[in-house]
Amino acid sequence: KPPRRDAKSRKFRPSGQAPYRQAQAFVGRMRPSPGGPKTESTMSKATFPENFRWGVATSAYQIEGAWDADGKGRSIWDEMVRWPGKIAHGDRGDVAGDHYHRLEEDLDLMAEIGLKAYRFSFSWPRVLPEGTGAENEAGLAFYDRLINGLLARGIEPWATIYHWCLPLALHRRGGWLNAETPRWFGEYTGLLARRFGDRVRHWITLNEPQVFVSMGYGSGVHAPGLSLPAPELARIIHHVLCAHGKSVAALREYDSAASIGWASAVGPNAPAAAFGQDEEVINAARAAHSMVQAGKDVAWGS
Repeated sequence: KPPRRDAKSRKFRPSGQAPYRQAQAFVGRMRPSPGGPKTESTMSKATFPENFRWGVATSAYQIEGAWDADGKGRSIWDEMVRWPGKIAHGDRGDVAGDHYHRLEEDLDLMAEIGLKAYRFSFSWPRVLPEGTGAENEAGLAFYDRLINGLLARGIEPWATIYHWCLPLALHRRGGWLNAETPRWFGEYTGLLARRFGDRVRHWITLNEPQVFVSMGYGSGVHAPGLSLPAPELARIIHHVLCAHGKSVAALREYDSAASIGWASAVGPNAPAAAFGQDEEVINAARAAHSMVQAGKDVAWGS
């Protein structure tokens, strides 16, 4: 087996994030002076309900490797990492954590550290190499082994349907710009529900849609590396929302009691108590919380 490799990555931030800069301008002010009001961290007092799930999360491209094994099709990330100079150090996810080949070892490690829940994602082109049509049984069988292995070790599976692995074949047909993509996504979801819905009760339709839209199609930092004008971004946002709806409908058709949501890229922001009703600070916190990015013809946020 190939040795494990730690993927090197560089974090990028999209342009046009004025709310963040606005909020950062107040960082210094949010620290009271030695003689000013005191604030206490609430982290030490945090309590969690009995049914809170402690676990870990991954995504297919980040850990699976086996990028072209056993009939898997290419994703937009498989394509973009091969562009000369696009990725720092020329790194790729071809091997990543080699999870595809080291599944049992990884499952044992999960049990050893006491996980009770594990969030993973399906690779769309691993189960549907062309995005639609013919199924790849080897890919489906891999996820059968993963889910069965989790359950056998007392670990609850939480499945993400789309963590940015758009099949390259669908991208070449327009991808998220194509009005057919919500239907394709619904059909893909239906396949997963029929195959795994007897064992998976917690589903996440889309991972951080704000991120893959803005960074994949706005700034072009993420795959598929496009920088599109605002009207086309608005069309993509519409199709992504429609895809979520189609996905939920497909899951509900199979299991009306399933737990379904999406993983939104948000974080709470609030003014420090020391500043009371300082309107400027409140507005900065509100802007950062909403994460609204505005262009000439379109605005979007969480």
